Amino acid sequence: MKKAVSKLVLAAVLLGGGALIGAQFTDKASGDGEVVTPGSVDDPVVTKSYVDQKLGGQSGGMTAEAVQQLLDQTKQELTKQLTQQIAEQISANSNEVVVVSVPQGKTLIAKDGAEFVVRAGKAVAYSGDANGISDLTDGKDITNGKSVPNNHLILFPRGGRGVMPDPSLKSGLTVLVRGQYQLQ
Repeated sequence: MKKAVSKLVLAAVLLGGGALIGAQFTDKASGDGEVVTPGSVDDPVVTKSYVDQKLGGQSGGMTAEAVQQLLDQTKQELTKQLTQQIAEQISANSNEVVVVSVPQGKTLIAKDGAEFVVRAGKAVAYSGDANGISDLTDGKDITNGKSVPNNHLILFPRGGRGVMPDPSLKSGLTVLVRGQYQLQ
C-alpha cells in the first residue's frame, strides 16, 4: 500500500513539476512558415551555462535549486492532501456503530450502504421516491411515511432516504447507525 501511494505521489510530483517547468519555458512558434537553420544568427547554438546564466538572471527564470525546492514543496502538499483523503476514506468505510439522537423536526438521511437500527422512539420512513427502505429483519420494503419497527436492521442501498420521528409525537429518536449519514 505504501509503495503504491509513494509511486502515486512521485508520479503526481513529476507531472506537476513538468507542467510548472513547461509553463516557465514556453517557446514562441513562428507562424509565417519561415524555416530557421540551426546554428544561424536566427537560431544560434548556445551552451548550458549561457542558458542558465540568462534564465537565472531574469525574474521569470528558475534555477535548478528553485525547481528542486518547488518540486519538494509540491510533493509535501500532495502528500498532505493524499493522507487526508485516505483518512477520510478509512473513516467512511469503517464498521463503527454510532448512536445518533434525532430531534423532532429533523430527518436522519443515509448515504449509500448505511445501516440503521431504531432503538428508542417511534420512527417513520423517509424516501423522496416510490421506493422505500429495506427492513432486513422482516424482509420487507418500508415505503415513505410508514412506521419503522424498533430493533430491526434497516439497510439503505441508495442514499437520500432515511428515518424521522413520528410527526404525531413530540419525542425524538435514538438510532444506531453504521456508515455515513447526515442530519437534516
